[in-house]
Amino acid sequence: MMKSSRKSVFNINPLSFTLIARLLMGLALFSLSMTCISCKKKGPEQKLAEEIKPIKSDHKWYYFDDSNILPVDKPQNVPIKQFLPWTEAVRISSANNSSSASYAIVNRLGILCFNGDRFSLEKDISLFSERTAQNLVFFNDTPIFSVYKSAFFNNTILQPSYSEDDSLHYFLVQFDEKTKISYPLINSTNLTDLRNTEVVDYIWDGKTFTCCLKSLGKEKTDFSYVRWSPVVPILSLSPVNASENIIKTAADVKSFRDAKAQIDYAAAPERIKKMLAGFSDTIPFSLEVKTAGGYSTRKYLNQINTKSTVGTQGVGSSTSNVGTQGVQELKASAILAESWSAVLFEDGTFFIEGALPGKHILRGGKTVAIRLPKLPPQFVYSDFVISGTSLYAAWEESAFFKTSRSGFLSVDLDSTLYKVLR
Repeated sequence: MMKSSRKSVFNINPLSFTLIARLLMGLALFSLSMTCISCKKKGPEQKLAEEIKPIKSDHKWYYFDDSNILPVDKPQNVPIKQFLPWTEAVRISSANNSSSASYAIVNRLGILCFNGDRFSLEKDISLFSERTAQNLVFFNDTPIFSVYKSAFFNNTILQPSYSEDDSLHYFLVQFDEKTKISYPLINSTNLTDLRNTEVVDYIWDGKTFTCCLKSLGKEKTDFSYVRWSPVVPILSLSPVNASENIIKTAADVKSFRDAKAQIDYAAAPERIKKMLAGFSDTIPFSLEVKTAGGYSTRKYLNQINTKSTVGTQGVGSSTSNVGTQGVQELKASAILAESWSAVLFEDGTFFIEGALPGKHILRGGKTVAIRLPKLPPQFVYSDFVISGTSLYAAWEESAFFKTSRSGFLSVDLDSTLYKVLR
């Protein structure tokens, strides 16, 4: 069985699956394991949907063990793992495209770099093995992410070195694509004089970082908040010079919550709303929208007030719980790139429009959707990137705040879409 190392690279040889056309725009939809949807309004001479013929070799599963990436025929056959708090589990915690590349943060392991149908895992044991890594953003196409130690679940904070060595309190880190090395940009000690403090979350609008800091005391844990902006190019910062090269001001819990608050879906980008115009109007969802090569994720909430007890199994509804109290909210992730945009729902419904690199515009600019393979109970799709014409969709087994098995699915979109849709 293949194992990945810091320099290991896989060639993707996906397995086969079948796409069947599905009708959108408010009509009842067939419940199938995988489908393709052409989002068209009904016209006198238009086909409502076009069947896509069976194709070969277009998807493959991978999973994470404690240190590597391994292939598997399907997620339910991954060896059983202990459930851990999501901050401590090996899982894809964040993913996005830059303008020219695609990356994913693998918590506790390293950076997953995608290049078309190939990928490599760049591990850094000293940085990742004892820290939670998340919140991928970009500056001039350079990946930047955050790391911290959880005060609730990370036992290494009990070690004497944690309190004695301030240099270990990393916050922002950049990943250098050329050297495949991660470099600290700024530590929590550059932002506060409080001891034993971690930056546990932040949001960046391209100019200002708004941060939440957690300080571990002898008797209690305290939270504080700070805003800061660099006065030099952010990639020139280091923990040695950061304190003299940033402007920081105190913030409060309200300003942080306001910066992180979900926005009404009515204010979502028009490209997203147009793409999801055919989505079921009876299913509420929350949507994290990322701009390729951009700043922090924006979160939108589409609330649906319904008491319907009839559950039509349509697009985006495979995990819905329909009852007298309404419908269970679905989670989704979206990327807005220059020539394409896409949305992945946790049940595997995937919408895409535009043109992938080196390819023509799909369906004349109309939305196309596919249903990825159905996951077992307690498993969800959580995030994705597109590299060339390859889709990489993260999956994980979750229960409340804990995660067990995890990995990703690769899909050949050239075979799945371009060779069957003209």
